[in-house]
This record gives sequence, structure tokens and C-alpha cells, in this order.
Amino acid sequence: MSVGLLVTAAGLLSVERVAYIAIWRDPRRFTKACARSTWPRWQDPVSALTWLFIGFKVVQVAVFLAWCYVHGAGSIMPTAPSTAIVVGASLLALGQLLNASVFYQLGSTGVFYGNRFGHDVRWCRRFPFSHLRHPQYVGTVLSIWGFFLIMRFPNPDWVALPLLETVYYAISATLED
Repeated sequence: MSVGLLVTAAGLLSVERVAYIAIWRDPRRFTKACARSTWPRWQDPVSALTWLFIGFKVVQVAVFLAWCYVHGAGSIMPTAPSTAIVVGASLLALGQLLNASVFYQLGSTGVFYGNRFGHDVRWCRRFPFSHLRHPQYVGTVLSIWGFFLIMRFPNPDWVALPLLETVYYAISATLED
């Protein structure tokens, strides 16, 4: 496993978490920055955070694919045996179900910190919030584990980025409480 690639991946993947923590903890600063934007879509902080989310997911997917490509000797083909592919696909499906459920229950305004920007976002106690404190984070982490189980298992590097992302999301969840 390439230490340089791990450090680069860790840095790139941390930007998303650091940005969300900063915005969560000081939404007024983000709101002021949005108000100064010359792009109308960025003037509303919920809309701006939506666009940041898209950008962060593009970076995350690019890092994951680059990891698979480099450690797969120039290939991004799955390496897992069929049993691991089934388990990985199940984790991915469960993770995406949780994420979709969060969006369904809260809508974009709720997901993208609308309550921190002065929007009235109702407290939700229905699924998936009835079972998990941070279902979107759990869903994302399950999806990441599923992806790497499919793409890199049983290679020794398969756990590196899922472990890193699990730590990042756990820290985010703790700092948002």
C-alpha cells in the first residue's frame, strides 16, 4: 500500500468533513460568505451547501476510483469473490436506503443544515431516525465499506479508506451533537 497515496487520500477526503464541521459550528460565517457570492445559486446557504455536497461527492468518488486504479495495477475491476460481492452490494444497498430515507424525511433544506441557517426544520422521529442518531452518516459509511468490499477485497489495502472514512464520519457525528 502506498503511504503517499494514503496521505493524499486522507487530505482530500478530510476537506469535506472539515468544511461541514466548520459550517455546522459557525453557520453565520458561511451565510455571510454566501451573501457575498456573485452566483445567485450560492447566495442561499442551503443551495450553496447542496452544490458543495455535489462537489465533495465527486472528489470522494474520484479518490476511491484512483485508489482502486493504483492498487489494482491500472484496473478498476472488482477483485472480490462472489460472496464478498453479495455482502458488499447488500451494504451499499442498505447504506443508500438510509441516505434516501434521510432525504425523504428531511428534504434538502433539512439535510443541508437548514435549521442552522434559520429555516424551520421539524424534528423527525420516523425511520431512519427512529433507529439511528446519524442515519445519513451510517448510510454513507456502510456504502463505503460495501464499495471497497466489492472493489478491493481480499487485498490488504481494502480496509484503509473505509477505516479512515469511518473515523472521519464518527468525528463529524460527535462534533455535531
